[in-house]
Amino acid sequence: MSRIGNNPIPVPSGVTVSIENNILTVKGKLGELTQSYEHVEITFEDNELRVSRPSDSKIHRTMHGLYRSLVNNMVEGVSEGFEKQLELVGVGYRASNQGQKLELALGFSHNIVLDIAPEVKVETVSEKGKNPIVKLVSHDKQLVGQVAAKIRSFRKPEPYKGKGVKFVGEQLRRKAGKSA
Repeated sequence: MSRIGNNPIPVPSGVTVSIENNILTVKGKLGELTQSYEHVEITFEDNELRVSRPSDSKIHRTMHGLYRSLVNNMVEGVSEGFEKQLELVGVGYRASNQGQKLELALGFSHNIVLDIAPEVKVETVSEKGKNPIVKLVSHDKQLVGQVAAKIRSFRKPEPYKGKGVKFVGEQLRRKAGKSA
């Protein structure tokens, strides 16, 4: 029995939900998200969304918790939004943005210029004596995570000095260097 799937999803005020032809649409102050679904039933009553499954077959059990999590992320995203912060650790590593273009200097012979999706707001913070930070904010949890993973993939943190692009608060596994 899915413990996550059985929990109701509270819908805050200011968020509207519509369900038509197995497509769920959630609108809020930060945007609008849609999700198609199958193998489960989604009902909306008394400002709560409930996800239920028709039987205990394996496909229905697996989709039950999945769609409940996806719908919960949609409701949370359009009402509060999601934020990811990346930290650039290394000498000479810089980040700057002009609108939706993010320019990264990560120790390569050239700067990396990345066009960010319009749904994701990007902001760079550079303070003297601190590592540059890239902030990504969006109402779509999957999209903001994908953009953050793409930026991190340009220069992952290495285990000896910890240089690279890492998430703020991420614990790195460090290795000891050569012993003399």
